Amino acid sequence: MKSIIVGGGKIGYNLFKILKERDHQVTLIERDKETCLNIAEDINTDVIWGDGTELEVLRDAGIEEAEIVAAVTGSDEENLVICKIAKLSFETKRTIARVNNPKNTKMFKKLGIDNTVCSTEVIANLIEYSLDTDDYRIINTLEKGAMLLVELSMKEYCCWCDQYLRDLVLPQECVFVSVLRGEQIIYPRGATKILHNDKVLIITNKNALTFLVNAIFSKGNRKWKTRKMKSEV
Repeated sequence: MKSIIVGGGKIGYNLFKILKERDHQVTLIERDKETCLNIAEDINTDVIWGDGTELEVLRDAGIEEAEIVAAVTGSDEENLVICKIAKLSFETKRTIARVNNPKNTKMFKKLGIDNTVCSTEVIANLIEYSLDTDDYRIINTLEKGAMLLVELSMKEYCCWCDQYLRDLVLPQECVFVSVLRGEQIIYPRGATKILHNDKVLIITNKNALTFLVNAIFSKGNRKWKTRKMKSEV
């Protein structure tokens, strides 16, 4: 599968280098001649010197055979133009655009860009979700923070302890992934029983997590019937 990266800054350079190390067929386009020479010398491969918004430059890079185009320049406008050219002029299957201003993300998606990556938004979400507690911790964020992979630590007073999964009524925005019991990994089914000291992995979102934490770890809820645990989120 051939891919093209437009933009040889820190993001484009590191992306290009990683894909090359993994033996992917990838071409880099960069408009600054000196940057091109430095990258080509460092990675020992050919780099296209030119403007990624020009059709001939894209053709020279082999866009007609490329399945993915990633525009990662420092300009949102330029990244949008590159992706639109790839879609409209060359029918590229998938386009990825770097978005420097988070406010542009929705617009890019409405204009048909397949994927957007906003480092500002990702960092903001990482900071927001970095305050873990003894009750839970955020293992990873997905879809730029819209989804969370969370580990819940079951205490004696948790209302989930000694309950079967089939008896729990979860928020709609919550899916069980696994139960960690010591060194054992349990892929949960309805008959799986949650025990004290288990670590429960779930995928959820911010609102549902807040609800779950308040419901599960409030000591006053230890005898609360699990069938009442319905989210309003």
